[in-house]
Amino acid sequence: MQAPFIWTDLFKLGLTPMDETHEEFVQLVAEMEGADDVAFLPVFERFVTHAEAHFAQEKRWMEESDFPPRDCHVQEHERVLHALYEVRPVLKSGRIDVGRSLVQALREWFPNHADFMDASLAQWMVKRQAGGKPVVLKRGVAQSAPADNTEPA
Repeated sequence: MQAPFIWTDLFKLGLTPMDETHEEFVQLVAEMEGADDVAFLPVFERFVTHAEAHFAQEKRWMEESDFPPRDCHVQEHERVLHALYEVRPVLKSGRIDVGRSLVQALREWFPNHADFMDASLAQWMVKRQAGGKPVVLKRGVAQSAPADNTEPA
């Protein structure tokens, strides 16, 4: 059995509004994972509402900050929304199994999307606002030693 999908410091990117939105994303995916067949559709609908607002917010940030790779990032969000909209009528017809497959795909998609696309956006925004990269403190995450940890002679 798969471990529950939970928010951890590994997902933090150092831009508080983005981290808070991502935490809600993870919580809703987890709620869908744990929902029985009767509760699944209402949680799915809450997730769709969240995803629409979440992706619109990031698109605004990209436009307002003139984020260079925004088209690729926006297109990825649009693909996710398209999948949600395609699955909605299937769920309403009673095929909750299709929704559960989508939840698994979201669970697999999110960490890489956040690590690469959203992290780039967070760094871009913090650099423009504060002149440097975000500082992210991740509790319970071991830091690796530098590749060359030898002492100078």
